[in-house]
Amino acid sequence: MDASAVADLLEDELRAAGTPERAVGEKRYLKSDLEFVGTSVWENRRVVQAFVRGQPPLTHDELVALAGALWAKPLFDRRMAAVLLLELHPRLLSPADLPLIERLLRESLTWALVDGLAGDVTGGILGRFPAEVTPVLDRWSTDPDFWIRRSSLLAELQPVRAGADLAPFLRRADAMLDEKEFFIRKAIGWVLREIGKKRSAEVVAWLAPRTHRASGVAMKEAVKYLPRADHERLMAAYREKRQA
Repeated sequence: MDASAVADLLEDELRAAGTPERAVGEKRYLKSDLEFVGTSVWENRRVVQAFVRGQPPLTHDELVALAGALWAKPLFDRRMAAVLLLELHPRLLSPADLPLIERLLRESLTWALVDGLAGDVTGGILGRFPAEVTPVLDRWSTDPDFWIRRSSLLAELQPVRAGADLAPFLRRADAMLDEKEFFIRKAIGWVLREIGKKRSAEVVAWLAPRTHRASGVAMKEAVKYLPRADHERLMAAYREKRQA
């Protein structure tokens, strides 16, 4: 497979599916220096899925080569296609691919690319190889790049939804709870919200002694699916800047 040629063909399809109005709006909304052709995520996914269905199954090396070719051009829609392509092939990826994913994360510079790479791609690898991936995420959690720190949190979304041990996420969240960066605060709340859907008691037990430290963004997300009494008790403590 000529990865560059295939990437260019996919770009042609993405351009045909996009609109100039959407391109202008997305670029402004994401405040990105990338070029945009204005495809929705749904249209982008449709193009990628159609390609995957119409080809023999990709090998690992073909997948990585094509994702890299899509990413190589500073076009948001191509880079989103690379993320979606990786999401569609979780079983082909392993901890050996984390250096590549980390590079893509560092070059993303927007939640619109970071969140798929972290939550779906990295999270899928973590779910299958927790012992190998957890130390990498621990390193990410102290990285100077806040997108990498955010990724160390969001990578836990898939595993915790499946009932995984919460300790690695909670350890990282505690270390980052005092951060001022919005995208870190939001990520902490987002993961706690997902945990709270089925394991509310664990969220309450962790959050209660930290309500005086947590941000409003994290709190509002974290308590969303908790029992009403717990929700109200924790938010009251937060507003009074005390432990619950």
